[in-house]
Amino acid sequence: MEKSIYDEKNGLWYELQGDYYIPCLKLPDEEQRPIGIWGQRHLRYLQQYRKALYTQLQFTGKLNSYLADLNEQAENMFLELVKQLAARENVTEQLKAQDQMLLVQRINCIRERAREIVNAELIYT
Repeated sequence: MEKSIYDEKNGLWYELQGDYYIPCLKLPDEEQRPIGIWGQRHLRYLQQYRKALYTQLQFTGKLNSYLADLNEQAENMFLELVKQLAARENVTEQLKAQDQMLLVQRINCIRERAREIVNAELIYT
């Protein structure tokens, strides 16, 4: 028996394993890009609650690029929200000069609200 054969009907190669021919399946190569904290959070969400989408992205080789794109989008949204909320609440250099602890409290509160908005609109949907 031949070690491997090609089936012209479906375009697959088969490899002999014991007495059976098993299809030689390979996932498509995927572009490797760094995934930040937002992408990792969304990955955990997909693995737990959106298993079909997670599997589809994995098999098509688009999971990494999807998560990297989402991470970029979430990071940009987060930074923009922090700027807008800080401007709306009058968090300025003048406040920094007057009361640094109050500035830290307000910035932490702003960052937490921005994080919740990004989570609700991008990460956990």
